[in-house]
Amino acid sequence: MPAPSADRDAYRAHAAKAAALFRDHGALRIVDSWSDDVPVGEVTDFRRAVQAGDDEAVVFGWIEWPDKATRNAGWAGIEKDDRMIAPGDLPFDARRMIYGGFAALPLA
Repeated sequence: MPAPSADRDAYRAHAAKAAALFRDHGALRIVDSWSDDVPVGEVTDFRRAVQAGDDEAVVFGWIEWPDKATRNAGWAGIEKDDRMIAPGDLPFDARRMIYGGFAALPLA
């Protein structure tokens, strides 16, 4: 997702609160990364994927859950949790966030 480059500290504060919320609902690990080296590609890239402007950084993150059942129950609980932040109060444009569920591929 894109986030205003000038608001890195606000994003970090938001992410810390969100991480506590996710952990309370069963997440094992929450990782958020602020763009450091995100080149423009020839066909597509992270910046274009989220329509990031020149004054925006790309944030890439993921949440690790013990299993899909815990993830589904966790999300259901998070949506009802009073600590859930309203979209209008987020330090980024959530409409340009890309998200989904993925299963790990075991590698030998």
